[in-house]
Amino acid sequence: METSRSFKDRLNAAMVSRGIKAAELSRLTGLSKARISQYTNGVYEAKPKALCLIAEALDVSEAWLMGGDVAMERTTSPTLHIPDNISTIGTSSYPVLGDIACGMPIIADQDWSEYVSGADINADFCLTAKGDSMTGARIYDGDIVYIKQAETVDNGEIAAVIIGDEATLKRVYYYPEQSKLVLTPENPKYEPLVFIGHELESIKIIGRAVAFQSKL
Repeated sequence: METSRSFKDRLNAAMVSRGIKAAELSRLTGLSKARISQYTNGVYEAKPKALCLIAEALDVSEAWLMGGDVAMERTTSPTLHIPDNISTIGTSSYPVLGDIACGMPIIADQDWSEYVSGADINADFCLTAKGDSMTGARIYDGDIVYIKQAETVDNGEIAAVIIGDEATLKRVYYYPEQSKLVLTPENPKYEPLVFIGHELESIKIIGRAVAFQSKL
C-alpha cells in the first residue's frame, strides 16, 4: 500500500485496509467521534497516548502511523538486545516524534512532518531530549535520541515512556512480583519516579533508546 508520510493519510489508509469506520474506531479506542474526525481530516495529529490507542485498534505499527519508513504491520517479536554502538554504513531518515523530558515528564509535542537524517541505525523514530536528568548516560539537552519501538524493555535499559499524556526518558526497572515500576534518572539531583499497582495503568513504554546524536 503506497501512502504519504502524513499522519492523516496513514490513518485513513489503515482504516480502509482494516475495514474500520470512524465510529468503530471511536468505540475501540474510547476517543470521541469528533476527535477521530479531526485526525482523519488532518485538523490535529494524535498525541502519544491517543496514537498508541489508535495503532493498537488498527493493529498497525505506531512508527508507521507516525510516517516512518517501516512496515505497516505491528510486530510482536521478543525484545531484541542490540548494542548501542552497532550500526551499518549508510544513512536513513527518521520521523521526529517531538520533545521528551530528561527531568520531570513534559507533554510531547509531535512534529511528524519533521525528519532527521543520520547513520543507518536500527531505530524507528527520534525524540529531542529536554533537560538534564540523563547526563550521566551522556544524553544532554537538545540531543537527538533514536528510539526502537518496543512495548517492553529489560531492566536497566533506557526507554521512552508515556505517563498519561506526558513523556519522559529514563532507565526502566520493573518488579512484577511487587507490581512496581521505577523510572530512574541519570543525575543525582533527580529522584526516581515510582509507580505501584493501579498507577501502572497510566504508563506505557513506547520504545528503547538505541543511540543518540549530540550537537557540537
